[in-house]
Amino acid sequence: MDRTQPITVLICALGGEGGGVLTEWLIEAARASGHAAQSTSIPGVAQRTGATTYYVEVFPVPVAQLGGRRPVFSLSPAPGALDCIVSSELLETTRQIGNGMSSPERTLVISSSARSLTTAERMVPGDGRADAQRLLEVVRSFSREHRVFDMGAMARECGTVVSAVMLGALAGSGVLPFSREHFEAAIRGHEDPAKPSRMTQASLRGFAQAFDAMHQPREHAMRIAQMLDGDKDEAPPAAVPALPEAARAVFPPAVHDMLALGHARLVDYQDAAYADLYLHRLQQVLQAERNADPAGAHGFAITREMARWLALWMAFDDIVRVADLKSRASRSQRVRREAKAGAHDLLKVYDHFKPGVPEFAALLPAPLAARLTAWDRRRQAGGKTPWAVPLKVGSHSVAGMLSLRVLASLRGLRKSGSRFAEEQVLIERWLKAVLDGAAQGSWHLAHEVALCGRLIKGYGSTNERGKRNLLHVIDHLVPAEHAPGRSPQARADAVAAAREAALQDEGGKALDAALLRHGAPPRPVVPQPIRWMKRPPSQVQQQKQQPHAASR
Repeated sequence: MDRTQPITVLICALGGEGGGVLTEWLIEAARASGHAAQSTSIPGVAQRTGATTYYVEVFPVPVAQLGGRRPVFSLSPAPGALDCIVSSELLETTRQIGNGMSSPERTLVISSSARSLTTAERMVPGDGRADAQRLLEVVRSFSREHRVFDMGAMARECGTVVSAVMLGALAGSGVLPFSREHFEAAIRGHEDPAKPSRMTQASLRGFAQAFDAMHQPREHAMRIAQMLDGDKDEAPPAAVPALPEAARAVFPPAVHDMLALGHARLVDYQDAAYADLYLHRLQQVLQAERNADPAGAHGFAITREMARWLALWMAFDDIVRVADLKSRASRSQRVRREAKAGAHDLLKVYDHFKPGVPEFAALLPAPLAARLTAWDRRRQAGGKTPWAVPLKVGSHSVAGMLSLRVLASLRGLRKSGSRFAEEQVLIERWLKAVLDGAAQGSWHLAHEVALCGRLIKGYGSTNERGKRNLLHVIDHLVPAEHAPGRSPQARADAVAAAREAALQDEGGKALDAALLRHGAPPRPVVPQPIRWMKRPPSQVQQQKQQPHAASR
């Protein structure tokens, strides 16, 4: 180590994760050990929103050995001149590497494998997440040494914040010339070591686990190798629900796991009869796939994909399902765990709802639902906003929980409701398109149509838009009469291109362009009501006074 240059450390955290507290701990540990240090907060984004970065320099020689001289520190990091980068989020780590902060010859990179999705990733209708494997490749390629583990999970397990885990990892790396006792003393602060507070105890637990994790290089290297090779099942897989023996005998083993999950989801969502309808639909798909691929060369991929997306569509979200999920004991336990509430702590949970006409009409028979929807449509045509009832329900109270459970008990009304009937009609249209593709002898066309189930997601306007996009694609790109002269493989390629385009942007510009390229018409424009807004009285009065002012 160069004993004439400071040790440079860049701390990267997200807002609210305690990056500032971590920096204070480091400076306190440096002072306690007799070393000169300086920290700088790099301007970032406000708390609990974006990235926050802190730069720390520590002189490797104790002040007592400098003979009265004082080191000169820098206020900001220089690209390629960092000894260590410690980060709580994987994408933020690679962002700093992309800024040139890490050097393959010099920098130790300590990063969490956890991800906090960016706004850009969340906006993509499809899977907009950055590829974790590629991010890890960047870390490995642009670091002298790297240590990657899930700091967030470790912090939750210890009941602390991620800054304590980051401190333990930094202490265990040996980059800084402090002893473990100096780091732990910084966490304790001025508390009595014999009677530490609960928060301090949790921070020390997180520190200790991270410190020990940094001293397990072989196991760590194996975990990183598994992640880079695509083996992400480090934890034991969750137990797969039991599949009925009758279904197990009918369906091939390649689809049993996905089929069991879908069947259990629909039993939980509605009842056993609804789950049997799910199996009946999939039997049609399986038979069609066997006709199109008698040898099973594709591993029954159509049936497997349909088992996935059909279960999700059949278990569509409505107010009954939302009330059921929000009133479950598992949800209450998760909220208490995330809030770090103790066994004797009082925790109040308020759920905000704003059900409108579509939510209420969904549980009514079709004639009544049509009358209610028409009434609200007339209101909107007159310039009014859609009718809705804002609700604030305290699910921690007896009355609040009782109201949720009463609403959840209305699942029996779901099958007689208008939305249930509408969803089944749309599902049958999609199912028919898959079967027609297989009937044409094109396994690839049926497979691409099955994958279009990805377009159905979310709730409200997002869900409606996804269904419109799917129906437009299968109505204009799948039938042979709409694409004269095009082979089934060409139509399969067109469906795949349209599906991927639909997942690129919410507005559907990419989808419309893909449809035109493949000879299909663009989606029709959905009419939107004009809403009239009343002008504030102050503006009306000001407008009345303007002609008089001009005349003067």
